[in-house]
Amino acid sequence: MKNNTKDINIKNDINIQKIEKITNNVKKIQKKSKKLIKNKNFLIKPQKNTQNKTTENLNKQHISTAREEYLRKQKKRKIFVISIRVLILVVFFALWQILADTGAINVFVFSSPLKIIVTIGDLFASGNLLYHIFITFYEAFLGFLIATVLGYLIAIILWWNDRLREILEPYIIILNSLPKVALGPIIIIWFGAGTKAIIVMAILIMIIITVISILNSFVTCDKNKILLMQSMGASKWQILTKLVMPNGRREFMSVLKINVGMTWVGTIMGEYLVSKAGLGYLIVYGSQVFKLDLVMTSILILCLLAGVMYGFVCLIEKWVNNR
Repeated sequence: MKNNTKDINIKNDINIQKIEKITNNVKKIQKKSKKLIKNKNFLIKPQKNTQNKTTENLNKQHISTAREEYLRKQKKRKIFVISIRVLILVVFFALWQILADTGAINVFVFSSPLKIIVTIGDLFASGNLLYHIFITFYEAFLGFLIATVLGYLIAIILWWNDRLREILEPYIIILNSLPKVALGPIIIIWFGAGTKAIIVMAILIMIIITVISILNSFVTCDKNKILLMQSMGASKWQILTKLVMPNGRREFMSVLKINVGMTWVGTIMGEYLVSKAGLGYLIVYGSQVFKLDLVMTSILILCLLAGVMYGFVCLIEKWVNNR
């Protein structure tokens, strides 16, 4: 019994010594912290991006080697794809110029890259190039914006009201199959021979496709999720904004990409019918006076503008996906 009591007393003494050491260490830490707080250099205001940098550093530390290899492969793949795209363009224009120089193709009919560059220089020197580009881009962008927004709103209304959707669905399909060129004379009479008629033509070509695609993404939303939200007391507006619209995000981005091509088709089609300026006007004028260099130049500029708009849509898609 005496030995046990001695052991217990020894253990108690050891524990007391440990506690004293811990308290002394805590006091030392408190003194150091007070000194640091008094120091002016410690009171530097943190920058706004310090949290983002620290999180990025932590993420980099936790990235595995397999993940790093995967990211490297993705970068290499992007570089390869971009380089092949550029190479295709370079080879295409080089081959076109070689065939024109050797006489394998008729330069009067097919033109050549050098003649296109000369034509662009002449148009720019006369001040007509930027004017015609601005007119066509303005009409295409306005038609693209109005058709996308209006088509999206119509798709929401049709999803909201099932009966209205069932009534109007066959009419929408019939309007989509109707050739829009046939409506050209009517559009000119209704809206006049000007910019309004061209924008309306572009809208008519895009709006039906937008409504059908967006409405299809809304209707195909998971019904079990909708029932779950309804059982939790969610309103129809909450179901639309929290479930249905996010579910149709990919379809919406694909609709934007489709509309990039369709808006230029509608704009040039409208300029074919009635225009006093624009790239479509240059194409019609060049074909009438047999200036095929002007026609090929206008077509090439249209391709460049469509590529710029497509790149803008891709940036929007990346921004949406990141959010």
